[in-house]
Parts: sequence; C-alpha cells; structure tokens
Amino acid sequence: MSEHVKTEIVDGVMTVTLQRPEKKNALTVAMYDAMSDALERAETDGLVRVILFQGDGDSFTAGNDLADFASQSKGDNSAIEGGAHRFIATIGKAKKPLVAAVQGNAVGVGTTMLLHCDLVYLADNARLITPFVNLALVPEAASSFLLPLRIGHARAYAMFALGEPMEASAALACGLANAVVPQTELRKKARDAAIALTKRPAGSLSLTKQLMRDHERIAARMAEEGSLIKERLKTPEAREAFAAFAERRPPDFTKFQA
Repeated sequence: MSEHVKTEIVDGVMTVTLQRPEKKNALTVAMYDAMSDALERAETDGLVRVILFQGDGDSFTAGNDLADFASQSKGDNSAIEGGAHRFIATIGKAKKPLVAAVQGNAVGVGTTMLLHCDLVYLADNARLITPFVNLALVPEAASSFLLPLRIGHARAYAMFALGEPMEASAALACGLANAVVPQTELRKKARDAAIALTKRPAGSLSLTKQLMRDHERIAARMAEEGSLIKERLKTPEAREAFAAFAERRPPDFTKFQA
C-alpha cells in the first residue's frame, strides 16, 4: 500500500484519498497499485457498498508522474504494465458504485477515470485536462470511445488533440459531472451522495450499472489503447516530448515526419 493513498471504510463508503499534495497528487506506480488494491478489496468486502475518490491539496491529480513515463520511453514498462494499466483495467470492470470529488486540475487519468465513475462532483475551480497528444501518446482508459460518446466528437477531439482544458461549468453542461459546488462544500456533497447510494439495494445498483455499460467494448478499447501507448512511448516524438518537459521548454515535433 502506498503512503500517498489513504483508504478508510465508514458507513458503507470506502474513501480513497490521494495524499501527495506537494506533487499535485501525481500518480506513481505504487499509488496506482494502492488504488487497484482498494478497488479489488471493495468488490469482495461486504462492508463496502460505495467507493469515493478524492484528493488532498489544490489538485485532484496531475495524472501520471512523468518521471515514470520518461523511464518507459527508455524501455522500462513497469509503470504502464504494473501500475496504470492495472488500475485502468480494474476501474473499468468495477461493479459497485464509484463517486468522485474533484477540485483543481484533473489531468490525464484524473479525467479519464471519471468516465468510469457513476457520480462526479466538481469544485468550481476544477479543470479537466487530457494532454495525451501533447505527450506524443494516445488516450487511455477507453476514453477514445467514452469521451466522444458522452460529449460529442468536436469537444472530445479538442480536449485530446489540442489539450484544451474543460472548466467545471462546461463539464457540467456537457454531461461529465452531476454538480459543481464551491470547493468548501465539495467533499460533503460527494459523501452525501455516496451515503445515499449505500441505502439503495446493492443488487439493483450493480445490475443497473452493468446494463448501462458495454463492458466488452470498453475492455477491447482499453487493450487497443494500451498497445498503442506502449508503441508510442518508443517513438522519437515521445522522447522529444519528455525531454522537453524535463528541460522546461516547448517540444518541437515539426522535425518528425507524419
């Protein structure tokens, strides 16, 4: 279990809190594994009826720790295969209700995981960011299927291809969130919703979720995206993206042919 992920069960709600605020809750392999462990435990623990995700500090999560991604571009695939890939696969097949409380930036998987949550509450300062193309990668967590399905091709393409952040109000308007509230009210709003779900019949909730999601198609798209990400991490474009990040300069992709 990672020291940067806290898990507690109270009144039927398992709360999973990201606790690396000094790094904007950037996700390490250990943090991914801790979240996967929590989800797997929740599925078999009769005391857990709902899972609630939240993050400490001013950001929900800055997404993948780019040091892990940079190491993969040099041939180390542990972060994708042992961390991010496992978490994405696990959240994609979760049967119990998932609730998210999001403040500040939700980058990369911080946004794509929300597509697998059943209720999403945003603070009024939340920003959803999917910078995969900017890193010379492709979307993950079946978001290349789920995001256009939710918000339409035009908005999804702008988020992916241009890396344009989506503000909380826009996310609410296009169906990515259930409500936007002041940050001071965020955790209470999300927890109240989670508690309300614990009082509903668990069997009906599970079946309703199953009926609303095409699990086979989601799993297939996750596998396709994962394979492409592994390929992209080995490309000169990806090496340039991570070198530019480390050197705090804009990347120059114009020197590579399409």
